[in-house]
Amino acid sequence: MSQPRRALAHPLRSRIVAHLRIDGAATGAELARVLETNTGVISYHVRVLEAAGLVEDTGLGNAKTRVWAIADDEDDDESFDDVAEDDPTGRWLDHDYVDHFAQRAHRWIDDQDAWASIWQESCGLRDAPVLATEEQFVAYLAELDELNERYRRIGAGSPGAKRVAVFLAPYPVDPPQ
Repeated sequence: MSQPRRALAHPLRSRIVAHLRIDGAATGAELARVLETNTGVISYHVRVLEAAGLVEDTGLGNAKTRVWAIADDEDDDESFDDVAEDDPTGRWLDHDYVDHFAQRAHRWIDDQDAWASIWQESCGLRDAPVLATEEQFVAYLAELDELNERYRRIGAGSPGAKRVAVFLAPYPVDPPQ
């Protein structure tokens, strides 16, 4: 199993990575508050994630406080390529990811009335059926990745810009053949 996958095989570490990926850089104290634990526990787990190359010190802290962010690694998806499909850690991480998404989706459903109507109308749950061959679907996903990358930081420096998490969970509806 790869070192990054092994490092994520702990619920708190997977939550730290998810928080940094979606909410941006944070100090250990901020992570402890959000994840409802103490800074000592966060410090230990962040160092494991740092050793695995998943998070890094941004250098924005001071002598007592470090600010952590997702490591800028162009090949982060490739780091899991050596994990067998039947690896129980991989399956656990997939289930944990879905659980994490569900928690965030429930939070949006509960909090959406506090947002302007354009956000209420644009965000939320939706699904879109797609009928495609294997090759067409791979191309479709590549186009979505390109689109997401193009919009990833498009609002930087713009007043009123909000960070938006886009979860994508494609799965076949038809039975396997």
